[in-house]
Amino acid sequence: MGLAKTLFAGLGVHFDLVGEENIPLEGGALLSMNHTSFLDFALGGFPAHSRGKRLVRFMAKDAIFKHRIAGPLMRGMRHIPVDREQGTQSFRDAVRYLKAGEIVGIFPEATMSRSMDIKDIKTGAVRIAIAADVPLIPMCIFGGARIMSYGHRDLSRGKTVAMTVGTPMHPKRGDDVEALTVELRMRMRDLLDETVARYAYDGSPWWVPARLGGSAPTLEQAEELERQARERKAAKAAARGAKK
Repeated sequence: MGLAKTLFAGLGVHFDLVGEENIPLEGGALLSMNHTSFLDFALGGFPAHSRGKRLVRFMAKDAIFKHRIAGPLMRGMRHIPVDREQGTQSFRDAVRYLKAGEIVGIFPEATMSRSMDIKDIKTGAVRIAIAADVPLIPMCIFGGARIMSYGHRDLSRGKTVAMTVGTPMHPKRGDDVEALTVELRMRMRDLLDETVARYAYDGSPWWVPARLGGSAPTLEQAEELERQARERKAAKAAARGAKK
């Protein structure tokens, strides 16, 4: 956390935190966050640290752990690698840490949102919270995309990152996982609306969801952009394989 604080202090980032009191001072809790920036793994820990100097152990795709720069940091901080093809181990790891009284952070949209809105989310967050018997806390991060996101990098000083922590959900065994996942997405969407509403900006910037007056792609347009990105990635992988 100290490294993240130094980084963001150097960038002159202003933090607007609301709802930190919803994070427990002790015991396990699962933070369910939106995902629009490459920096969300660092940003998302600030409310818990502000609340009670607590640290958040994040679940992140395993490719990040293999990155030459980010990898050593992620491994050194003992975050949880997620293999999307075989997620059983990461599920068990998250439950184990939660039962040990830690805070775990999860991005249930699975991939970054190009729309800056809340995409459809996976059931994993609800299932993990039930298995560990811990509160599931929705949370919104807004403004990180202005610093580093898909096709965008701006390290100029003085940007604001706003975060809102919602009231905890308490899913239990026997609950309807699909219905709770829908409720979680709606709570995250409401938190996004609340956070954008208090965020100062002019015009129709690309980092604000289209339905809230911004010029970001709609959810449908973003889905098409993601499909095209997957096709380009697959084509590059095929070309590398053909050269071997």
